[in-house]
Parts: sequence; C-alpha cells; structure tokens
Amino acid sequence: MRYLFLLLCGLIAFRSTAQFNKDSVQINKDSVQIVSDTTFVPKDTITVIGVGDIMMGTNYPENKLPENDGSFLMKDVETHLRDADITFGNLEGVLLDSGGTPKTCKDPKVCYAFRTPVSYVKNLVSAGFDVMSLANNHAGDFGETGRQSSMRTLDSAGIEHAGQIVKKFVLFEKDSIKYGMVAFAPNSGCVNLNDLDGARQLVAHLDSICDIVIVSFHGGAEGAQYQNVPRINELFHGENRGNVYAFSHAMIDAGADIVFGHGPHVTRAIEVYQDRFIAYSLGNFCTSRGISVNGVNGLAPIIKVYTDPTGRFYKGLIIPTYQTYGTGVRVDPQNQVIKKIQELTKKDFPESKIQIAENGLITYLAQ
Repeated sequence: MRYLFLLLCGLIAFRSTAQFNKDSVQINKDSVQIVSDTTFVPKDTITVIGVGDIMMGTNYPENKLPENDGSFLMKDVETHLRDADITFGNLEGVLLDSGGTPKTCKDPKVCYAFRTPVSYVKNLVSAGFDVMSLANNHAGDFGETGRQSSMRTLDSAGIEHAGQIVKKFVLFEKDSIKYGMVAFAPNSGCVNLNDLDGARQLVAHLDSICDIVIVSFHGGAEGAQYQNVPRINELFHGENRGNVYAFSHAMIDAGADIVFGHGPHVTRAIEVYQDRFIAYSLGNFCTSRGISVNGVNGLAPIIKVYTDPTGRFYKGLIIPTYQTYGTGVRVDPQNQVIKKIQELTKKDFPESKIQIAENGLITYLAQ
C-alpha cells in the first residue's frame, strides 16, 4: 500500500508539469493497475476514430429490423465514438424505406441485400459520426434508387460521405483543420480499389489541398479463415478483392495520413508505415441481423488515432467491443479484440515497430 501511495503521489506531481493523458490509467475492479504512458502528445493533437461495418437492420427480403428503430444498437459506446475530432464508419447496405431494384448474384447462396429505413440515420447522428464510407459491396444493393437515397439521407443528417463514382471524395473543415476522405472498393458504382494509378492520383490531389487525408477501403476475403494479411491479391467467390497491403502502402506514399480498412467481417492486424497509421480491417462493428457475429466475427475495435496536424502518428488506442444479436455493441471487459490484434500484428508484421499494450494503448518507435 505504501508503494502504491507513493506511486500515485508521483503521478499527481508529474501532472503539474506535463499534459496528463486520460488513457494512461486503467482501473480494474479487482485490483488497481497503473499503466504508465510516457507518450505525451502536444496540445494541437488531432484525434480520429475509425470503426468497421455498420448494418443497423434490413426490411428485405423479410423484416429483420430491431425494436425501437435500433436506437439501442450503439447507445453503450456513444461516449467513446463521440470522443474524437472526427469519427468514421462504413455503411453496409442502403438507407431506403422501400422500392429500389434488388441486386442479383450468380450464386444466390452468397447474395445478400440490405435495406435500412432512412429514419435509422438518427442512430449515426446520435453516435457522433462525421463521415461514412459508401464504397462497399452492399452500397448498390438496391440500384441507383438506393445509392441516391443513401447519399441524400446522409446529406440531410449532416454526415459527410464518399466512395461512390458520383462522389469519390469529400472535403470538410473542423477547428481550422482541412480534411479529405476518399473510399475505395472493388465493386460497381464505387471508386475502384484495383485501379492503383487512379487511386494514387486521387490521394495526391487531396494531399495537395488538405491537412489530413483519410483513406477507406473495402477489400480482402471474408470470414474467420481470412484474418491474416497475405500481401497478395485476395480472390473471394471469383472477385478480385485487392492486395490490401500494397494498396495501403501506395496510398500513404501518395499522401494519405490514415488508412481504415474493412470488408473481411473480421478484425485484422494494424501497422504504422512512414509514420502513418493503417488498420487492415476493423471488422463487424454494428450488426443487427443478416451477418454472422459468432466467435471472432462478433469482436471489433473502436480505434482512436492521435496525430499531429499534418497526420504524423503519435499513438493510438483500441477500445474493445463485442456484439450479439439483440444486444447491440458493448465494451468488452475481456479485451478479446485487443488480444486478437496483438496476435495478428505480431504474426503478420514481425518487423513492426509498434507496441500494443494490454489496455489497448498503441505506441510507435519511429525509425
């Protein structure tokens, strides 16, 4: 007890001479655990939160909508999602009440179409989302009617979006910082993930006019057997889902500052390349029905990235979540997705200079 008292006194004294980071202390119900974070960041730090796939319910082909318009789905994690300068997510499916032309697939067994009522956009607003990706294999589930309804609904709610051919990127400003976001996917109607030269040009353009450039991609094979980053083109049901490793590095070389990946429906490793942050898959974040959340498919991170005003990575934080049908997204007291990201990052990027602590703190030893 005396040692703990002296240690706490030391922390209090240090706070008077340096900026104290609220993520540096972790309280365990069973014991007091002090986790020291010596990575103090300047006052002009930018914070960007990224999460993965969001599908809040569908009324097609049958009604699988949650009660109360899904208002409970992200309620337990709203305070975390809103605790950043910018919060990003990937919208799976379309925001459309009825109608549209449902997509058809060569193999009906793997054909899913998601149509979420437009009123559900209020859940995104309540959770604090600033910008959404509309580049994925479900953005065109109900044809042009669905695409236009999704964009119109997000616009009416004040949420920025990008990734459709008609709106490849978006520019916005907050607290005197200029942001640009562009989203890619290997699907019709979306900005092409596999057109590397075209992607470089888009990102380089944003880099020339923005302070912070965020790149989103929907790529990689799907399922629990595809948790690793293979560094080759990934084929899934005959579709080229891209080489997400080469793509992410190329985007940063072209001027991207943060890369948020999604698509495999499971969480993948993270990396810092050229002082810029990459999450290779943020997994299933908020799923009402229609997509499996069993096992690792139900684990996902809220990743908070801290950068300087030019996008250079300072540190990160993984807030672990889990979900089951009918309960919504919850903070995971077992930290399962933190352990999974530690394991995957160590295996897929043994050369990495990042450290992931048990409490989710991500630190980086720059070369």
